[in-house]
Amino acid sequence: MNDSAAHTPGQGAEADGTGTTHSTTGDGTRAVRAGLPEPVKYEPTLPGPVFAAHFHLPGEPTGPYTYGRDENPTWTLLENAIGELEAPGREDVETLVFPSGMGAISAVLFSQLRSGDTVVLPSDGYQVFPLVRAQLEAFGVEVRTAPTGGAAQLEVLDGARLLWIETPSNPGLDVCDVRRLAEEAHARGILVAVDNTLATPLGQRPLELGADFSVASGTKQLTGHGDVLLGYVTGARGEAMDAVRRWRKIAGVIAGPMEAWLAHRSISTLQMRVDRQAATALTLARALKDRPEVGDLRYPGLPDDPSHAVASRQMRRFGSVVSFTLPGREHAERFLESLRLVDEATSFGGVRSSAERRGRWGGDAVAEGFIRLSVGAEDPDDLLADVLRALDKAAGTTAGH
Repeated sequence: MNDSAAHTPGQGAEADGTGTTHSTTGDGTRAVRAGLPEPVKYEPTLPGPVFAAHFHLPGEPTGPYTYGRDENPTWTLLENAIGELEAPGREDVETLVFPSGMGAISAVLFSQLRSGDTVVLPSDGYQVFPLVRAQLEAFGVEVRTAPTGGAAQLEVLDGARLLWIETPSNPGLDVCDVRRLAEEAHARGILVAVDNTLATPLGQRPLELGADFSVASGTKQLTGHGDVLLGYVTGARGEAMDAVRRWRKIAGVIAGPMEAWLAHRSISTLQMRVDRQAATALTLARALKDRPEVGDLRYPGLPDDPSHAVASRQMRRFGSVVSFTLPGREHAERFLESLRLVDEATSFGGVRSSAERRGRWGGDAVAEGFIRLSVGAEDPDDLLADVLRALDKAAGTTAGH
């Protein structure tokens, strides 16, 4: 693979030797068509959201829709769409949507783990994980942690029930070998979940790499407009996913129909957004390499990034997020204040570029000047000029002192 955006998909279908047939329809075609129902004359191609707490239900409840906490036709279309992206061609896979990424994460953790079980979490993962750890330990679950980079999680796997992988990690952008970790975990009878938020299913497909669950916050690049909170879990049909579904029902963590409809609508542009953002992110990362005040630059698409070799083997696109460190808190804040096309916000993957000094939240083991910058869909030349101008202004202020 080259160091720009993606492989070029072909056409038709191919078998992988496991009995699964994989469609090789292009990603753009798949994203535009994903989850659409069969066309009906005079009906919209994507039906509007179904707002219903209950459904007409005479006689025995044998149909698919009975009560609004269990199922909804708008969820079904979205779940089918995400499933087609996460595991194209697989009929044995299902997706369940949730009202947020944390709703999806919690559903997997708390449906699969019991008191006395052990889980392995990334020590450099999403900054809410310390809270998750405390809650799991309160329920009698042993929590072990290890960093994402390399194969560090292998050293603490023995006896675990579940391995949680976040690759690329947020916010440090380390990458681990999902296939290797999954093979090692399964050999020891351990389930594997992969947080696929930063990569999206157009960047990597964890189930094809051996994971049992692909989990993501659809709030980020999947929907991409900064106006929807959403999460999802994709996995093979069976006991594990049945438990996730049961947890959703018990906890009542269900997506609103309007959010589900907006998410499905947004997926149609996913390939265009992802390709544009990944290409611009690579251009920006290359430019940042030449800046003397920029340290610890990370982007998996850079050929000399520490994670590039493993990322190239399992990722088809390298994402929209670039991270780097500026010389201290004040320098970083001057940089952020000088940006004009980049919003200061705590998210990523949107069509509008955003950036933040991650250290302001706590919970991440990052330097005070650490910046997470999410590249949007602006014209690359405009965005690059804005970032370089802001860097110049921040550095000039430093020199003036």
